[in-house]
Amino acid sequence: MTPTQVLDASSIDRAALILREGGLVAMPTETVYGLAACIDRPKALRAIFAAKGRPADNPLIVHCADVADLDAIAVLDERARRLAALLMPGPLTMVLPRREGIGDDVTAGLDTVAVRVPAHTLARALIRAAGCPVAAPSANISGRPSPTTAEHVLADLGGRIDAVLDGGPCSEGIESTVVGLLGPDAVLLRPGALPASTIEALLGVPLRRAGISDGGSPGLRYRHYAPAAAVELVNTENELEKRKQQLEHEGRSVYVVVPSAATLYADLRMGDLLQADRILVLCDGTIRRNEALLNRLMKAAEPFTHDTTAGHD
Repeated sequence: MTPTQVLDASSIDRAALILREGGLVAMPTETVYGLAACIDRPKALRAIFAAKGRPADNPLIVHCADVADLDAIAVLDERARRLAALLMPGPLTMVLPRREGIGDDVTAGLDTVAVRVPAHTLARALIRAAGCPVAAPSANISGRPSPTTAEHVLADLGGRIDAVLDGGPCSEGIESTVVGLLGPDAVLLRPGALPASTIEALLGVPLRRAGISDGGSPGLRYRHYAPAAAVELVNTENELEKRKQQLEHEGRSVYVVVPSAATLYADLRMGDLLQADRILVLCDGTIRRNEALLNRLMKAAEPFTHDTTAGHD
């Protein structure tokens, strides 16, 4: 096993060289750390799936350095151009018809491609230095909580990838919002760091919420964001304290989380680090009104959820 190099901002050129030579580099974005490979290196793209244990039919998101670069990857309609102009760089991903030359290793064989322009300066500097857009799913073992620090990346992928570019903790801490713009409806494929209401205000129409049949987006078909410990969602602080006492009386170790988007994944990982048997998460009315946060909590709690009413507020 070759040790994973830890690089900093002064080593952008070294990280870019690794990418150009067909290697894998975990890079910071404003959302979570992504595992980057140049989109014109098929072997490197396949290595992403191998390193993560990612299902082969789960498409990747292409990250570009600038909005002007999107046209080489995807076919943008008027709606897409408006969102790109006003919301990128930022935590928005658009699923659009793909251009010829964008390979199946990126799109999982679909006729569509997911594209975004990250806001993190190191990510964009790395993409520019590499001279090629990169495909970059979250830099973790597939299904685990996404990484929001370089240390999280190393905990999952140390020795499996060539390098991690350490940019400190991610500011948003939750993945980008994914919107499908393939037909007359604009579809929210994954709630994320950018509120859906912001997109709806710019488009002037409500976003249809996706079902499993919509496909075409990471996060729709597989369990995600889950620690090793079972996660339970409870509605109130009083219920949380009662459940904690009950579990501890049964001899179980418990880790309690009061979630926020910025710290959720770090909290879930901490529960595993402390070897908790159960992670109890407060999921009160305020949290249930945060669509992206609730989405991640419900996925993390599958298939076991103590609170069967969460999400129906």
